[in-house]
Amino acid sequence: MIERIDIDRLTLRYGDVTALDGLSLSLEGGKIYGLLGRNGSGKTSLLSVLAAFRKPTSGDVRINGHPVFENQAITSQIAFIRESGDTVEDTEKVESAMRYAAYLRPNWDAEYAARLLERFEVPTKARIGSLSRGKRSALGIVLGLAARAPLTIFDETYLGMDAPSRYAFYDELLNDYMAHPRTFIISTHLIEEVSRLFENVVIIDRGRLVVHDDVETLLNRGTAVTGPADVVDRFVNGYTVIGTRQLGRTKSALVYGHLDPEQRAEARAAGLDLEPLALQDLFVHLTEPRGDQS
Repeated sequence: MIERIDIDRLTLRYGDVTALDGLSLSLEGGKIYGLLGRNGSGKTSLLSVLAAFRKPTSGDVRINGHPVFENQAITSQIAFIRESGDTVEDTEKVESAMRYAAYLRPNWDAEYAARLLERFEVPTKARIGSLSRGKRSALGIVLGLAARAPLTIFDETYLGMDAPSRYAFYDELLNDYMAHPRTFIISTHLIEEVSRLFENVVIIDRGRLVVHDDVETLLNRGTAVTGPADVVDRFVNGYTVIGTRQLGRTKSALVYGHLDPEQRAEARAAGLDLEPLALQDLFVHLTEPRGDQS
């Protein structure tokens, strides 16, 4: 059981490029985390260090108080499934990947794996190198879910899958998480599609932590104010507006910042609707490039 993950002043460099820049973060076990960041933000680098695939330049990563790197007792509890869906050699068959996983993973559920292979229509006799990108992604999903590892990480694994298959994956993950609680970290660019799974969200940008919060608290950082365009414009004057949408005379302004009860009462008295911001809108605002950053 993963009780706690502690990341302390983590730095990772590739030559002159700093992928992670003194990042510190603590995660409680037994939750589903969303890891969000723009391209090049350091998401995959962070996950690679967390899964002991890479040694950090400096800093420390510990799970349950124990260092991760070169610690087989810890790494045996981690399943890291990357976008490429890499498992065994491309010349091997899918059934070989299943046997290897059964050998490697102490919590492997062969019956569940077989059901998943059938659901995602992954042919067990096919060579892995002959699989389409979608089927290879599905194979990665099978290996990640059926491993039942205490810490399971999906790094954009499902991007090659079509929409029905992706939604089937989300349902399988949530159902199996409820039946077999463990810690999931899901790195994704499909924020609106996957956000219903998240209990907590971690946003990083240029190798640094931007925010770590539970989803409800994060979404309450902003409000979508909707109503007649002129009424909306008058109400949001003076607030931080991070975006607007308009259809005919109806306008929605995305306001970043807390509205107190008095301000909310004023908006409703003016006939305006108030809703939490979408996670994707918050993400775009929080990671917006700013000229004063170095």
